[in-house]
Amino acid sequence: MSVESRHLTTLDNGLRIITDEIPHVHTVATGVYCGVGTRHEDMAENGVAHMVEHMLFKGTKSFSATQLAEAVENLGGSTNAFTGRETTGYYIHLMKEDLGAALNVLSEQIQLSTMPPEEIERERGVILQEIGMYADTPDEHIFDIHQETAYANQTLGAPILGTPEIIKGMSRESLTGYVERLYTPNNMVISVAGNAKHDDVVAQVEKLFTHLPAAREASYTAANYTGGECRLPKDGEQAHVIVGFQGVSHYDDDNFAAKVLSQIMGGGMSSRLFQEIREKRGLVYSIYSYNMTFNDDGHFGIYAGTDPKSLPELLPVLCEELNNIRTDISEEELKRAKARMRAGMLKGEESVLRRNNSQAGFLLKHDKVLDIEERIQMLDAVQIEDVLRIARRIFASKVTLSGHGPLDHLERYDDFAARLAA
Repeated sequence: MSVESRHLTTLDNGLRIITDEIPHVHTVATGVYCGVGTRHEDMAENGVAHMVEHMLFKGTKSFSATQLAEAVENLGGSTNAFTGRETTGYYIHLMKEDLGAALNVLSEQIQLSTMPPEEIERERGVILQEIGMYADTPDEHIFDIHQETAYANQTLGAPILGTPEIIKGMSRESLTGYVERLYTPNNMVISVAGNAKHDDVVAQVEKLFTHLPAAREASYTAANYTGGECRLPKDGEQAHVIVGFQGVSHYDDDNFAAKVLSQIMGGGMSSRLFQEIREKRGLVYSIYSYNMTFNDDGHFGIYAGTDPKSLPELLPVLCEELNNIRTDISEEELKRAKARMRAGMLKGEESVLRRNNSQAGFLLKHDKVLDIEERIQMLDAVQIEDVLRIARRIFASKVTLSGHGPLDHLERYDDFAARLAA
């Protein structure tokens, strides 16, 4: 992407407007992205960020809940939202000529949502069902209990959906208070990517977004990686296991090296874990690694879904692979990992929605956008010694071991930790 296609304007109230002009496409994606999420909650109101996200689709001063959906879908567009641990986003993808309608809908949602009591009660029930659905899906639920174990007793580890007990008691005042306190212009980015002109977007935003509260800093408690163990024994055909470690933050110099490490370890069918543990030994159905980064910390994890009877062999083999990669990585592995990551970045550039979400995320985290050329340069700069160094650093941290399902054969935590440290 040419740097000249991207433009940034910051209004007097701190609201940032970023556009990525792509004149040859027929569509445009736009969204409002807030640099706040679950970790900005109070533990007593865990789940409020996610419930707010739901409620902003439930009616505004000008639109009913049905009219909000129809305002976008009548134009052939689609709308959605997400709540993360540090970011919340609301976005729309539609035809280029309908950008004004999309910005109008978003401005109503963010500034003029009414949160009717009857809609709160209805959505409370929907979220309780969502929590129940995740609890009944072991390969998803395990990630919640693992995060809670890795970051115990803090909002960074709290479940994004909240708990049934807290959601049942969530008040309208908690919801509106969260918006007034944290949906402020200095915590917000309005992003557009596609066939649109920057000056036109700025003019529309200045006209529509006139009811935002005064700027206020969003605070949160510093991350405290605790590690440890969590076992949730349940009947079932599969045992689900996550082995995790303290990773790196968004801003760590070894961020890209950690991404490459994850790709080599468990990033596809050619990765070490897939080849050794699934293809060669047949111990798992699914195995992969992931690298999550936060503002001041990170988490590196490996997920495996396996027959419970394979657990006694699985963990020793996994441990061996974790120890091996601290001392030995081949040029071929590094080259393949970079090729896959580079291709993934470039494929993302072909989607206006991904470009829109990506530039907003970079701006919220870094106060600037890393262009695709810069990111590829950072990737290409990673050498074998960088990956070995970050592997030794990450896998020397305290391990977090989580299990969900039939766990009679899951190794004791102390034994596994000792094996890693040997």
